[in-house]
Amino acid sequence: MKSIQKFAILGIVLTMGYSISAQTVNPRDFDNYRQPDQRGVNVFEPQKDTLTAFENLHVRMGGSFALQFQALDNENSGAVALKEVGTNFNLATANLDLDVALYDGVSMHLRTYLSSRHHNEPYVKGGYFQVDKLDFISKGFMEDLMKHVTIKIGHMENNYGDTHFRRSDNAQAIHNPFIGNLIMDSFTTEVGAEVYYNTGNGFFGMLGFTNGKLNQSVEESNGTTGGAALLAKLGYDKQLSDDLRVRLTGSLYNTGYAQNVYLYSADRAGSRYYDIMQDATSTSDNFRAGRFDPSYGNQITAVMINPFVKYGGLEVFGTVELTSGRRLATETERRNTEQYAGEVIYRFGDKENIFVGGRYNTVSSELASGDDVTINRFQLGAGWFLTRNILMKAEYVNQQYNDYAAGDILEDGQFDGVVVEAVISF
Repeated sequence: MKSIQKFAILGIVLTMGYSISAQTVNPRDFDNYRQPDQRGVNVFEPQKDTLTAFENLHVRMGGSFALQFQALDNENSGAVALKEVGTNFNLATANLDLDVALYDGVSMHLRTYLSSRHHNEPYVKGGYFQVDKLDFISKGFMEDLMKHVTIKIGHMENNYGDTHFRRSDNAQAIHNPFIGNLIMDSFTTEVGAEVYYNTGNGFFGMLGFTNGKLNQSVEESNGTTGGAALLAKLGYDKQLSDDLRVRLTGSLYNTGYAQNVYLYSADRAGSRYYDIMQDATSTSDNFRAGRFDPSYGNQITAVMINPFVKYGGLEVFGTVELTSGRRLATETERRNTEQYAGEVIYRFGDKENIFVGGRYNTVSSELASGDDVTINRFQLGAGWFLTRNILMKAEYVNQQYNDYAAGDILEDGQFDGVVVEAVISF
């Protein structure tokens, strides 16, 4: 009966999509830029193009809004009482984006979270300065090199792996075919620089460095203000025919030492699965509930491989992630964590505005306690672009926790049910 009620409510919420309308606005497009609407689906690094439309300083103001209706159940062994969850709407989230064409080949991006699960008040996520030409030094300066090179500098979302291009970034969820992100959600914003080289025939590379810190500070710890992180990516991405596109990338994130590793705990916006697997007696919100952080501490090496193939309306995206790390003060040996994910999406209809798909995601990790645990998740989703700026999507999710120690809140834990999300992005 409970399942029948959930799917009845799901049907009611889906019909809300028919009443949504929007005014189409065609702002002046930016160069080397990922569109925040349906046109940005399956865009990773924006394609390098030195033909610019720059005339004078130009500001583009955009934003995103997302609202979910959640109908999930959770359970565990009973050793720790779980907070009960019901069926209702989550807090609406919102982003504000500012993109500025400062000069021919020079632009800036800034994203502010106006409302998020973890923060009701606005705060800056991050931003960067992007250089595609050096004409501000002198006209045509190093022109041949800059036909292939892009430079990004800022306190920004770092380009480790391809999954962060398909994840929901607070309210910017229009590029994600599902509602939840991966179990081990690699995402961080650190101060640094990235240099890209695009050969023009499908091959590209990126090399970057950051200070390895999410929260910037000059305070010393262990005699230093912090360490550094190395970022690298190599890839091939090419449209081989009208129907076939192939992409394969390999990425590296490595710290010799960092005060704290934030690669899997930097998302301040929070998980899409609200109040799941939380202690009934706790007064605080585990806003990353449903995700997993291996808690390496000070040192990490992470490698991610992502294949992507799109043939007609059918697309396949995969993730193989191998990581190791430790907390230098308390651990003498590294621990390992592995993540695998595969998703299949089929897009059809006018301009591929309707899609269905599934994803299987699994994580296996050795905890600091010595226990080896596994988390498995299955997602089945569907979506409909009412316009290129409006998306309605629904997801069934089932997540299971295995081999957690007796008395742990996640012992024999699982949650499942349906989430519906409405997204507007412009």
